[in-house]
Amino acid sequence: MKAIIPLAGKGTRLRPHTLTTPKPLVHVGGRPVMSYILDELLELGIDEMVFVVGYLQDVARDYIAREYPQIRAHFVVQEVQDGTAGAIKLAEPWVDDDVLILFVDTLFEADLSVTGALDPQWAGVIWAKEVEDYQRFGVIVTDEDGAMTRIVEKPSEPISRLANIGLYYIRDTTLLFEGINHVLASEKGASGEYYLTDAFQYMVDRGGRIRTAPVAGWYDCGKVDALLETNAWLVGGGRALVSDEARISGSEVDEPVRIEAGVRVKDSRIGPNVTLEAGARVENSTLRDCIVGAGAHLRDCRIHDSIVGPQSELLGARGIVNAGPHTRMVVDD
Repeated sequence: MKAIIPLAGKGTRLRPHTLTTPKPLVHVGGRPVMSYILDELLELGIDEMVFVVGYLQDVARDYIAREYPQIRAHFVVQEVQDGTAGAIKLAEPWVDDDVLILFVDTLFEADLSVTGALDPQWAGVIWAKEVEDYQRFGVIVTDEDGAMTRIVEKPSEPISRLANIGLYYIRDTTLLFEGINHVLASEKGASGEYYLTDAFQYMVDRGGRIRTAPVAGWYDCGKVDALLETNAWLVGGGRALVSDEARISGSEVDEPVRIEAGVRVKDSRIGPNVTLEAGARVENSTLRDCIVGAGAHLRDCRIHDSIVGPQSELLGARGIVNAGPHTRMVVDD
């Protein structure tokens, strides 16, 4: 099995952080978002992956080559941002067997091993999460067997609460690319793009059975507020840490937090739900629900629900801050 991972988007909802960093490499819980997914794929034994790159592609290529040399990586450039169907079409030359398709602006708790015991009747699997605010998502309508019958974008009526999370397994890749070709030859969608979900609808309409599978958790990383919520989930679980190599003096730590090696905290209150990456310095400050990048320096700050990029300097900041890398912010009372 191979994996197809689209990385070409500009991540405009995460600016200014994505002005210099591809969205999948923005940090949460002290690591790039994409790294959690790559690790899980490798644990499943999937080491051949097709990356669809575009915006800041050299940064993504360098990261994968440096941090994941064991991955047999293929790169293809999406020159025109024409949607998810167009992105997956570009990976076709490397697809000669079943594939996982993963959009890495979310983290998920899903059992991907179900693909290994899938009954031959199924052409694929689409993972979904039951949600209350169904109007915000593309939702999956199923039959009594749990097979997808259609996907409806942001329905006004509660026809389904199963939100599409952007994680797919396709066994019948011939039918998939037939569907993608059909979509690319049709009119573009409402946003001027070609949607991969329309190719799935094509598959279903022509007899392909796509099974829905549940996820225990689904955590968005595509917007600032969502990234902070995901950071809280991570530091509240397996990513919690107060490193023995951090220096904390005259300060109070309200767990859960992640405080990495080389961090210095003095006369401050940190937490809950705060990540301080390696080498950050915090003095006379109060932080909660924040991500502070490596090497950043905060003094006399009272901030919450904020992201501070690496190597930034904040003096006297108050309230909510969204500062990209190498930012200097001085607030005079």
